[in-house]
Amino acid sequence: MSDTLATTLTPEQELAQVRAELDESRAAVARLTEHLEQSERDRQRIRTAYQNALEQLQLMRRRLFVAKAERFDTPEEQLTFEQLGQKVKELEAQFDADSSEDGGESDGGDSKPKRKRNKPATKPTGRRDLSKSTLPLTRVEVPDPELEGVAERIGVETSWMLGYERGGQRRIQIDRIVYKVRDASGTVSSNEPRTGEQSAGEQSAGEGFRIVTAPVPKKLLRRSFLDPAMIAHVLVSKYMMGVPFYRLEQRMALQGEPLDRGTMCRVAEDAGASLGAIVLAARDEAMATAFCLSTDATGVAIQPTPLADGKRQPCRKGHFFVILADTDHVFFEYQPRHTSAAVCEMFRGYQGYIQADAHAVYDALFRGPPSPTLLDEATGPPPPTELGCWSHCRRNWWDAAVCKHQEGIEGLRWCDAIFEAEGRLGKLPPSKRKVERNRLVRPLIEAFFAWVEEQRQTPRPRGLVSKALGYAHRQQEPLCRFLEDGRLKITNNHSERAIRPITTGRNAWLFFGSDDHAEAAANLFSLVASCKLHGLDPELYFRDVIRVMPYWPRDRYLELSPKYWLQTRARLDAVELARPVGVITVPPPATK
Repeated sequence: MSDTLATTLTPEQELAQVRAELDESRAAVARLTEHLEQSERDRQRIRTAYQNALEQLQLMRRRLFVAKAERFDTPEEQLTFEQLGQKVKELEAQFDADSSEDGGESDGGDSKPKRKRNKPATKPTGRRDLSKSTLPLTRVEVPDPELEGVAERIGVETSWMLGYERGGQRRIQIDRIVYKVRDASGTVSSNEPRTGEQSAGEQSAGEGFRIVTAPVPKKLLRRSFLDPAMIAHVLVSKYMMGVPFYRLEQRMALQGEPLDRGTMCRVAEDAGASLGAIVLAARDEAMATAFCLSTDATGVAIQPTPLADGKRQPCRKGHFFVILADTDHVFFEYQPRHTSAAVCEMFRGYQGYIQADAHAVYDALFRGPPSPTLLDEATGPPPPTELGCWSHCRRNWWDAAVCKHQEGIEGLRWCDAIFEAEGRLGKLPPSKRKVERNRLVRPLIEAFFAWVEEQRQTPRPRGLVSKALGYAHRQQEPLCRFLEDGRLKITNNHSERAIRPITTGRNAWLFFGSDDHAEAAANLFSLVASCKLHGLDPELYFRDVIRVMPYWPRDRYLELSPKYWLQTRARLDAVELARPVGVITVPPPATK
């Protein structure tokens, strides 16, 4: 009876208990609702990440297997891939499947005894003697201009060089004439000043006579064993054809006379550093007179020096910039770092147009240097003017279209219409091209950016479409700037084509040995590209310039640049230039 009374609740107590249970249920529902919302957010985040991964996979597949097909005129309907749904299902199945790989391979150490290496033979020293070689022979006489026809010839002093002619190697015999000079004749006085290494070839030949050897001819690389044609062949093989030195070493060994890669590396670095004076003179002219500079950059591997304890360090990254100055010069600049400071230093003092790819490192260049006072801002030189690239804009829409975004396909149609209208004006002179651009191209561009602004009003997550819309919106002013002058180009593709020798060649030579070697290589790349720009044979150009430069005045190096080389070569003595060594008569400066 007492237990029954104890468990009996009053109505107020029952109501309070129900309310407590109701509050507990509500709290549980709130917790479940919050958990459900969090799960939905996680699910949405995973779905977005999964969609982005599929887009990246689709782009990677497109670039690996069918990237070249994009160069042809392909209808936009082909961008809707029928197999996309099936591939998504396959990816979902692979995503859910458990896959594990056993990658732990035991390393038991090197149990084999180290093989004792034979002691290498003593490396030969001294200058190589080619007198017993079977290579074709080219003989060059080096007379003394002051003694020839006056003193008696009594012999020759012979040395050798390894030369090259198209078709194979040659051995070049250099015979410096030895004269017997009578002191009493007064023809050559013993106290008369003689330049260079002439005095080293004089010796006594008895009372009243002296033995005088013709002076050593000047060479760009003084102690080099290679003649200008062989140096030119080595440089063009690597810096134009992309043949690494170890392959060139193998080919040289098959032609009759081996040439080790160490020698080729030293010759390339010395030649690049010496010929850099020509590149610098041409660059100064371009910075002062060029209307528009187009630039692009790519990374290269640089081998660092070993540590103090002898351990090697991993390769670090450097960068090559290519600069096209109108249709006059092509330059390659090596920079250890891809930074705004490096870019500003490269283009310091230039005030014309610069066409680039909208990378962040160019922002400081186009903003100009900071001015602490209004006076400095008023008197300082204006920064260069940014010119955009429509190929980079189109590339973003292409990526979005490949991944089946309708906005990407529509943006690609707009870009293709602009390119088609611009393509009709390619053969017009600049003045008329500007007029036709305003009539045909400008309306399409204005309609395109109006569509971009309309699409930007729709909220959408980060992705390929947002990236394409953001690029077009931020770059609207630079992208429209080519309409200002008919000489400006709609794309920066020409600079990307110019930098291809580095992007393709680095797969063969892997890295540059040092910053100095990369800077020398940049000079050689510059001259090769400028030769192709002006229709010159780079190998013949290098051969002739290496012959001429030791005798050329320093203040006239611009005349040796590819832009002016045909005019300069026409004023040289053809007979002197054809010899592998010997004096070059410098003509007077050309009259403008």
